[in-house]
Amino acid sequence: MERKGDGQMLSEQFISELKARNDIEDVVGSYVNVKRRGRNLVGLCPFHSEKTPSFTVYPDSQSFYCFGCGAGGDVVTFVRRMENLDYIEAVKLLAQRAGLAMPEDGYDDSFAKRKTRILEINRETARFYHQCLISPVGKKGLDYLRERGLSDKTIRHFGLGFAPESWDAAIKHLMGKGFRMDELTDAAIAVKSARGSYYDQFRGRVIFPIIDIRGNVIAFGGRVMDGKGPKYLNSPDTPVFKKSRNLFALNFAKAIKEPALILAEGYMDVVALHQAGFANAVATLGTSLTSEQARMISQYAEEVVIAYDADGAGQKATNRAINMFGEIGLKVRVLKVKDAKDPDEFIKKFGAARFRLLLEGAGSAMEFEIGKLRQKYDLESSDGKVGFLKEFAQFMAGIRNPIERDVYVTKTAAELGVSKDPLMVQIDYIIRQQAKNAEKKQARDLTVFAAGPQQRRDPQRTAHLKEALAEERLIGVLLKNPDYYRLIREKIQPEDFLTDFNREIFQVICGRLDQNQSVELIALSEQLDEEQMGKIAGILADPTSSRATPKETQDYLETILAGKAKKTPEQLRQMDRGQLEQYVADLAARKK
Repeated sequence: MERKGDGQMLSEQFISELKARNDIEDVVGSYVNVKRRGRNLVGLCPFHSEKTPSFTVYPDSQSFYCFGCGAGGDVVTFVRRMENLDYIEAVKLLAQRAGLAMPEDGYDDSFAKRKTRILEINRETARFYHQCLISPVGKKGLDYLRERGLSDKTIRHFGLGFAPESWDAAIKHLMGKGFRMDELTDAAIAVKSARGSYYDQFRGRVIFPIIDIRGNVIAFGGRVMDGKGPKYLNSPDTPVFKKSRNLFALNFAKAIKEPALILAEGYMDVVALHQAGFANAVATLGTSLTSEQARMISQYAEEVVIAYDADGAGQKATNRAINMFGEIGLKVRVLKVKDAKDPDEFIKKFGAARFRLLLEGAGSAMEFEIGKLRQKYDLESSDGKVGFLKEFAQFMAGIRNPIERDVYVTKTAAELGVSKDPLMVQIDYIIRQQAKNAEKKQARDLTVFAAGPQQRRDPQRTAHLKEALAEERLIGVLLKNPDYYRLIREKIQPEDFLTDFNREIFQVICGRLDQNQSVELIALSEQLDEEQMGKIAGILADPTSSRATPKETQDYLETILAGKAKKTPEQLRQMDRGQLEQYVADLAARKK
């Protein structure tokens, strides 16, 4: 869990102004499609895959909480999670959004400075690779790109480059610019060998800079030109780059504001598509589509057109992507690239106008899946037709929308010349069986999930569930009723808590109240990590925390202290006479 620095904190006045100018409803709404439900807003959680909304925004407390995965917190925590930022970076982003100047002397932001240094290295490295490409040393790379049909304008637009064959050309250039070797390895530009020497990460490859939505060069992709070695080499994850959370060319595609994004398989496909006028194309970064990337696409588009290669690997990746997008409710169409292996080759052979027609005729994900089933069977034979219809019925039983299910069943039955009615009977039977199985599974899982996401992460909470619940409700009392603080601190200390997780949160709250500081979420987020903020948001989402009476508060205290006083038979056997006498005296005192 990432912790904040120990430097001077941002002033409460600044934090209050930041909160006032960044209403959580507006900020979350710019990332997630949420709908009003009473006083709150609900939507699909952007932090895990789900089909039923469990993500709630609470405008009254300026907080959010997901009842599915336990993510929660204030507006700063939300931005941190969405943008993969540390605390101070998220504050800076929100301040910039609100037109609010950052204090100059408020924070020890050494991690932010480290990330800034890496971005400076990446920017200079991108310049170096581009200069190499257009100089004699890069002739091989430039010839390759031109042979692939890229214009000089496109090469400049994407900042494409060339990494020389030399073992240390980039290292020498960057060290000449004042960067240290440890900084170059931190940025993954230099690699340390087993013998202790250093060499360039990229050598003898065409370079594709990877740029984030804020225009920062965050990583690089390198492609071989002769077929030797891995086709693509990508930067490993660094403090500024996570492969699973970024998309190639999204910085350009998001500015187009098209209702759909085209998801291609590789860098060259995307560059070729942009050059042909399809600037809404993006690609994953050398890996299969991740849930984070799928959710990112859903933030910028109403639908996605999957334009993967026509080979076996491409079709397998298409299946995975369809499932990913289906889980988050994004409309999907699938492009069938005929007479070419990929979009790049198709455009070269037939032109952009033909590709646009292909794009407009892209079928739905449902049609793609049904088409795959058809290919498995000989539909001219009776046995083949029966086999297909059995598997088709199983597939359609998984379609939740009854209207969509009816449309495709009707269409398929007509195409095969069979009656729709027995097919629907079989589908309804499968749906009932699936419902029964789901009920059994839910009953088995109930004990695991009953206490929420934190129960699954914190074994101490499982071992001391009664006391842990009392700790959490006591924390809720303090957050909602800080006036109870003196009464509570007279009776209990942080070390009386049985779970380390809750104890840390309680200590931070007590420390702030001791100094008469705010315990609003946006103030606490400066000292607590994302997981702890999620716990607090979950506590606040529980209505019992807001209406606790003095009697209930006393009950929480007694439950915690009684749990603290409990000793197992093994612990009692290990006590000496003096310890036993003290233990009995403590028990007697608690009963008075």
